[in-house]
Amino acid sequence: MDPSQLSLVDLAAALRGGEVSPVEATQAFLERIRAHDDLGAFVEVTAERALDRARALGTPREGAPPLWGVPLADKDLTARAGVPTRYGSRAFRDFVPDASDPLALALDRLGSVSLGKTSTPEFGLTGYTEPAAGRPARNPWDPATGAGGSSGGAAVAVAAGLLPAAPASDAGGSIRIPAATVGVVGLKPSRGRLPFVNGLDAPGGLGTAGPIARSVADAALLLGALTSSAPRAHATGAPDPDGAFAGRAPLQELVARDPGRLRVGTTLATPWDGWTDTTLDEGARAAFAWAAGVLEGAGHAVADAGWAPAGYPELFTTIWRASASTVPVATEDLDCLVEPFTEWIVREGRAMGAQEALGGYQAAAAFERRTIEAFAPYDAVLTPALALSPRPIGWAGEAASPLENFARQCQYAPHTSFVNVAGLPAVTVPVAAAPGERPWSVQLIGRPGGELRILQLAAQLEAARGELPRPPLRRPSADSPSA
Repeated sequence: MDPSQLSLVDLAAALRGGEVSPVEATQAFLERIRAHDDLGAFVEVTAERALDRARALGTPREGAPPLWGVPLADKDLTARAGVPTRYGSRAFRDFVPDASDPLALALDRLGSVSLGKTSTPEFGLTGYTEPAAGRPARNPWDPATGAGGSSGGAAVAVAAGLLPAAPASDAGGSIRIPAATVGVVGLKPSRGRLPFVNGLDAPGGLGTAGPIARSVADAALLLGALTSSAPRAHATGAPDPDGAFAGRAPLQELVARDPGRLRVGTTLATPWDGWTDTTLDEGARAAFAWAAGVLEGAGHAVADAGWAPAGYPELFTTIWRASASTVPVATEDLDCLVEPFTEWIVREGRAMGAQEALGGYQAAAAFERRTIEAFAPYDAVLTPALALSPRPIGWAGEAASPLENFARQCQYAPHTSFVNVAGLPAVTVPVAAAPGERPWSVQLIGRPGGELRILQLAAQLEAARGELPRPPLRRPSADSPSA
C-alpha cells in the first residue's frame, strides 16, 4: 500500500487501523516531495523533525485524534516554533519563531505530522505564488504556468500528491484561486467558523483558514477536524443551521447524504465589472454551464440570481491597502527588503487617513448586508471559479505598474474576494475535463454558516464528473522562468 496514493479519508482510517504507520506515511510523502522538488511547492522541508514526530506517535490507540499520523504542512504564513518562517519575504529570511501560531498548535493536537512549509507570495498579498525570496510554485499540469495564490505551494502539493491535503488561508481567494488553478478542491469557511484564523480578529474580517484537498470528502474531514480542534476564542461563532458542526456525525459523512431539492442561484456578474476586463474564457463558461446543468438534472431549482453589485472596487481597494499597512517591515526598509508590489501597497496603506480607512470598512459592512440579502433566496449561488486559464509565470508581475498588476489579478479571479468581504462560505470544485487535461472549476457560495449545503452540492458535481486523473508532472523546460 502506497500511502501517497490514498485519499485523506482512507489514509486517516489506515493509520488509525494500523495498516500504515505514521513513519511509513511520512517517508512516502517525503520521497514524493524530494522527487518533485522542481514544482516549488515547499520552501522548507523538515524531514528529520517529521520522522521524529512520526516515531513518537507510536501505535494507534483508542480515541486517537482525527488526523493522527497524517502528514501535513504549514503555509509559510503560519509560525511554527523552531522552524524557519519567512512569510515569503527576504525581510524574514533568517526568522525562526520561538512560539507556534494557533493553527500550528491545533494541527499538533489533531495528531498530524508537519513536513515543513509550503510556498506563499510575500506576506500572502498576491493571487500568484512567485516570491522573489524563493521559487515560483508551478502548476503540475503545465509547469510553465503559475499555481495561483496565495496558497500556491499548498495547492501544488495536494495536486501533485506531495500531501494528502493541506491547511491554508484565504483573505481574497487565496485558497480557492490556487485550488481552481491546479484542479483540486478549496474551501473558504464562513467568518467565525473556526476557533482561530476565522476573520473575527482582524479589521474587515477577510482572512480565514481552510482546507485544500483532492476531494470534497477530504476537504470536509479536514474542516471538521480544524473546527473541533480548540475552544472558541470569541463569544460568537458562525451559525450552524444544519447542525453539521454539532458533533452528531463526522462532517464527511454528512456531506455524502442527499440534501434534497435545493434552490441554486447562478451569476456570471462580478463586482469588478467595469473596473477591469472580466471577460470569461470559453473553458470557464463551459464549466459553469456544465455545473448548472448537472445541478438542475439532480432536481435542484436553478435560476439566475439577478445579482448587480455596486461600489465594490473602491471599498475593496481601500480595505486591502489598509490591511497591507500592518506588514511588519519598517517604512524606511521597504525599498530594500520587499518586492515592488509589496512596497507599493504598504506605502499606499500607510499614507491613508483614518477617515478613508473607516469609510472603506463601513462600505464593506454595507456590501456584506446587501450581498447576503441578494443571495438569501438561494441555498447556494454558483459562479465560475476563475475567469482565465492558468497564466504564464511572471504574467502579473510583468505589468507596467503595481496597479496594473493588481488589475490583472482581478481579471484572473474576479469572483473570489467579494465572498471574503461578505463573510460567506465558498468551495471551488473541479468539473469534467477531457482525458489528460487540466479541469476547470466552479465556485459554490453558501449562506452564512452554510458549509454543509455547498459541500453536498459539490459532492454531487464530483459524482457526476467521475474520478479525475492526476496531473502528468512534467518537468519545467530549461527556459521556464525561475522567479
